[in-house]
Amino acid sequence: MSSLQIRNTISTDLARLAAIDHSIQTEYVWQLDLRRESAQVDAIFREVRLPRPVKIEYPRPAAQLPDIWHLSPMFSAMLGDEAIGYIRFTEKIIPHAAWITDLVVAREVRMKGIARKLVAAVQVWGAQHGLRRAIIEAQSKNHPGIRMIQKFGFEFCGYNDIYYPNRDVALFFSRTI
Repeated sequence: MSSLQIRNTISTDLARLAAIDHSIQTEYVWQLDLRRESAQVDAIFREVRLPRPVKIEYPRPAAQLPDIWHLSPMFSAMLGDEAIGYIRFTEKIIPHAAWITDLVVAREVRMKGIARKLVAAVQVWGAQHGLRRAIIEAQSKNHPGIRMIQKFGFEFCGYNDIYYPNRDVALFFSRTI
């Protein structure tokens, strides 16, 4: 993608970014099993194959994007004049870390390295701002996203079982910048 550019998001990108199909298809999920004994809780995640592929909706309403985009840094992936993806992040959740909250690429250009370039842009930004880690969150149902995150060198570092507005489990992955 020779004309791909990653840049700061501007207001004119927002309508296209909000219109991107944020959903994914998956045949696997990470299932959380909690085992509680008197003074101990064990949390075990296991990859489970679903009986058929399912469509997973994005955990945050894309229609809210124009209202919240200015609340944290955000980069857009541009193909020519067309916004085809974005990444939102903040450095305000954990000290010395860039926390990636949203990573979306238009369905028609997925699996072409755009997500990798967006994540790399956040890592460069983080290094320039003296941050030491990048953390990215993903729904436990987002198997393609989890695999991609792991390919980028991120390692599982935690979870929250009722994290998103739709009450889905969030998995957290981290790597050194």
